[in-house]
Amino acid sequence: MSAEAADREAATSSRPCTPPQTCWFEFLLEESLLEKHLRKPCPDPAPVQLIVQFLEQASKPSVNEQNQVQPPPDNKRNRILKLLALKVAAHLKWDLDILEKSLSVPVLNMLLNELLCVSKVPPGTKHVDMDLATLPPTTAMAILLYNRWAIRTIVQSSFPIKQAKPGPPQLSVMNQMQQEKELTENILKVLKEQAADSILVLEAALKLNKDLYVHTMRTLDLLAMEPGMVNGETESSTAGLKIKIEEVQCQVCYDLGAAYFQQGSTNSAVYENAREKFFRTKELIAEIGSLSLHCTIDEKRLAGYCQACDVLVPSSDSTSQQLTPYSQVHIFLRSGNYQEVIQIFIEDNLTFSLPVQFRQSVLRELFQKAQQGNEALDEICFKICACNTVRDILEGRTISVQFNQLFLRPNKEKIDFLLEVCSRSINLEKASDSLKGHMAAFLKNVCLGLEDLQYVFMISSHELFITLLKDEEQKLLVDQMRKRSPRVNLCIKPVTSFYDIPASASVNIGQLEHQLILSVDPWRIRQILIELHGMTSERQFWTVSNKWEVPSVYSSVILGIKDSLTRDLVYILMAKGLHCSTVKDFPHAKQLFAACLELVTEFSPKLRQVMLNEMLLLDIHTHEAGTGQSGERPPSDLISRVRGYLEMRLPDIPLRQVIAEECVAFMLNWKENEYLTLQVPALLLQSNPYVKLGQLLAATCKELPGPKESRRTAKDLWEVVVQICSVSSQHKRGNDGRVSLIKQRESTLGIMYRSELLSFIKKLREPLVLTIILSLFVKLHNVREDIVNDITAEHISIWPSSIPNLQSVDFEAVAITVKELVRYTLSINPNNHSWLIIQADIYFATNQYSAALHYYLQAGAVCSDFFNKAVPPDVYTDQVIKRMIKCCSLLNCHTQVAILCQFLREIDYKTAFKSLQEQNSHDAMDSYYDYIWDVTILEYLTYLHHKRGETDKRQIAIKAIGQTELNASNPEEVLQLAAQRRKKKFLQAMAKLYF
Repeated sequence: MSAEAADREAATSSRPCTPPQTCWFEFLLEESLLEKHLRKPCPDPAPVQLIVQFLEQASKPSVNEQNQVQPPPDNKRNRILKLLALKVAAHLKWDLDILEKSLSVPVLNMLLNELLCVSKVPPGTKHVDMDLATLPPTTAMAILLYNRWAIRTIVQSSFPIKQAKPGPPQLSVMNQMQQEKELTENILKVLKEQAADSILVLEAALKLNKDLYVHTMRTLDLLAMEPGMVNGETESSTAGLKIKIEEVQCQVCYDLGAAYFQQGSTNSAVYENAREKFFRTKELIAEIGSLSLHCTIDEKRLAGYCQACDVLVPSSDSTSQQLTPYSQVHIFLRSGNYQEVIQIFIEDNLTFSLPVQFRQSVLRELFQKAQQGNEALDEICFKICACNTVRDILEGRTISVQFNQLFLRPNKEKIDFLLEVCSRSINLEKASDSLKGHMAAFLKNVCLGLEDLQYVFMISSHELFITLLKDEEQKLLVDQMRKRSPRVNLCIKPVTSFYDIPASASVNIGQLEHQLILSVDPWRIRQILIELHGMTSERQFWTVSNKWEVPSVYSSVILGIKDSLTRDLVYILMAKGLHCSTVKDFPHAKQLFAACLELVTEFSPKLRQVMLNEMLLLDIHTHEAGTGQSGERPPSDLISRVRGYLEMRLPDIPLRQVIAEECVAFMLNWKENEYLTLQVPALLLQSNPYVKLGQLLAATCKELPGPKESRRTAKDLWEVVVQICSVSSQHKRGNDGRVSLIKQRESTLGIMYRSELLSFIKKLREPLVLTIILSLFVKLHNVREDIVNDITAEHISIWPSSIPNLQSVDFEAVAITVKELVRYTLSINPNNHSWLIIQADIYFATNQYSAALHYYLQAGAVCSDFFNKAVPPDVYTDQVIKRMIKCCSLLNCHTQVAILCQFLREIDYKTAFKSLQEQNSHDAMDSYYDYIWDVTILEYLTYLHHKRGETDKRQIAIKAIGQTELNASNPEEVLQLAAQRRKKKFLQAMAKLYF
């Protein structure tokens, strides 16, 4: 039954009835049943389940009459469902702890995007570019909620996840889980790209000094009404649930601290920021106290973070006596002073201040270093393990298997150290009977486990042993040992004890799997796998780590290998090699790939070619990250191998798209344009879109110096890119105009998707190629009909000036691509003046005038030695100067406007005079008069100040006119030199102001 039919049936019925299943969401809203449901003590379904159901219903795609899948329609029903989801979240007071615990990343992303939409956040605008202080309180709070969730999600994703044991395989469930996993990964990818912006937004929130408000069920109801019925209430400072600014900043500080702490693993300097934020959080919690209604901080976790920061970033004024044990252990570990670590652990056996987990983590770290070949650490590992074992004994825990293994071959030094630790770990005068009992039982068991009489005598004659064990217990111990061997009188050789029993098979397998995960030595990996397969034939060891990822095009071939040992070995070698390549550990990656190549050459020509392709990609990455960065050309054999790969025509060989991308980008970066334009086989151009794109770019670079009529390839390249940026007919924009952060409309009309094109471009470094691509997208951006401010770029004239079917181009995606490309090109070369001008034009077109001035000035600075030379006229064209004038005017810097009017080829007196008449200027006004060299403007200033009665400012203007170098009778060279000197000083002053 349709929703309309259900409405008619409910309207015609004379008695209340339960609404049909298809419209129960609308019924809940219209009958105000949602609030009643949520007020129940234990509502079923629970609030978070309602959010999931509402958003799932609202995001269901529709099917048209031609059975084509369409995006979810923007109709009344779906808007009601989204509003219901927001109201349920409002009922939960937008508590991220509750929402994150119960909702998946895609659902929570959808929910917070809807909150941004209803909170009037302008679509397509970066949050970092918005001034939180000037926004309505509910809008600012929505932005903060989204960006808090973004960095919390990034931090959470960095934690290891324990994989659930898979149940019986069900195809539909597996497909659904795979789709959700891919969607989550896409969202995380975008969030990580925007992480820096999110951190800046949250840092800006710490400067706010007014309380904020978050939407409630009532304010959301008001938003659902007609605009005339709201009366602006949702925009006022009292709409919604009030959140005190101290509580907001407390939560923001905590989330920022967690984000900085997570970044510290790759940049240790960031730990200082984390420390500052965590300690500020503690201060705010103390200020707020028990009055906090909305600030929920896990104080135990916060204390742990603070303690970790104390270790990682000890205060500069702290002495070694003032440092916490954590800090001391960390410092001694870094310096290799392990004896001091042992002393701290022995002292801690008396105080129990260090957590057992921390002590075990120190032992694990040292044990891993010892396993990697540092034999000097074997003795240290035993001593640390002995300290930890005594601590375990004193607290009533059992002896670890690791201690038993390390103590299998005792010697005099080990016995002496163990007795020293035991003696120093217990204060016999103050210790309780239970502590003494634990220690006595431990010493007795150690004696029973020893075979050498000399070692037994060392323990039984020790003062601690004699003190703790009574005479009767000592006699009983001797009797036990006599029963085992009558030939021994005092301390007899025991039979095989528990300590001599080897570890169980499951323990050995676990240890070998741990070594397998850590090792990057291909021969050690092979040895471990042989041992594991000798223990059990039921396990698939390529699944040991969820970090071992092999592209799906390869995994289907590898997992088809019949021999399980070979299958595991090939999979793990390739996965580890790909991981090493990703983290730029190229030497280990090469060893792993070479071993894998040698292995598969024996039985699989297909996998042999796969490994040759991967080794080619590795060699490209190695060169680009090494000698290629200094401009050294790659060896000729590497170029030949790249050509060979592009021309390869072996059937049934699984190929990764990224290798083709990298090969074409490699050829473009090293200006192999002759090959790409003249020698590429025609069949290759038809079958490989990256080769086609590379050929068009190379040919355009070659034809660029020629006359405009000869640039046919430029037109071909233009048509290819226009098709890529076109939208297929079944897509349509939603009525609210909002663009999702994750969902992008991808055209299937072109040779590749826009995202693939962007990914390919970000592999290029050659300036001319990047300039051509950038100018193409700038021209494409400019051809739209509603464009107000064109963006300028080099070589923009080579592209066509119109498009036959404007409606087919996704200009919104083009604008986003232009911004992405400019950001990338400036990361390659931040001193390219033409790219800086494009960035400035983008900011100018989006009304961000201060940022635009920053980049206009930076473009002039980089090509004039910070304005010590004249800025070339092709950089500061009249259009650029006029845009700088407009920026200054809209920023109310009117004196700067008048000075810039002199920079034009023909001085704009009208604009200069009009700007000087403004009295509420935000710049330094009369202190800028020394930068004016046009006498007419100075004379007008004198007249203006005289008319206003401003005597002091009039004298400053007169003094500026009276400078001899501005005398109209001077030679032209003197006047130009005076003008150039004032230009230099003015632009340098502007740069200091806006940089």
